[in-house]
Amino acid sequence: MSPYVNMATGALLASVFVMMSVSIASEGLFHSEAPEKEGFAIVAAEPTEGQGGGAEAPAAVPIAQLLASADAAAGATVFKKCQSCHSIEKGGPNKVGPDLWGVVNRPIASHEGFSYSAAMKDFSQGGAVVWDFEHLNHFLAAPKAYIKGTAMGFAGLKKDDERANLIAYIREQADSPVPLPDPNAAPAEAAPPATN
Repeated sequence: MSPYVNMATGALLASVFVMMSVSIASEGLFHSEAPEKEGFAIVAAEPTEGQGGGAEAPAAVPIAQLLASADAAAGATVFKKCQSCHSIEKGGPNKVGPDLWGVVNRPIASHEGFSYSAAMKDFSQGGAVVWDFEHLNHFLAAPKAYIKGTAMGFAGLKKDDERANLIAYIREQADSPVPLPDPNAAPAEAAPPATN
């Protein structure tokens, strides 16, 4: 063999050795363990055939009764699931979703400066429908099933107490929180949604 072939082969082997050594050293220095507990996963469940457009079955326990025993402080903890997409402070910025300050009894799809989906605008009936306790309860249970075509990519809160705690917390985030509904009154019917 010629000395040039020997030098080229030696250089190639030396380069491979250096690259492997750097790779092993880098793995040792920058190795990260998998977390013990994964972060919060946002799951967007699509409505099945026959669902949507407000066809969601009414909650077993009326929201007025749930709110009577709701804990707004616990609702603040539940709101952590919402804060990546919504702010809730007065004059707060719109994020992926609109700011939720004073949302209870505010007309649906009316927050200034936010571009709502066509489905949400249709559901609002031009601002005639408000985010009352019934609408909030049904929407937060299953957003895509309650307002078919909404852009909100959240699977919903299935537990009644968790949903009631969140609504109690959201209610308090206003200049003048609206009064809680009478738990002994007959449950109010949610306004029928807009049909597409």
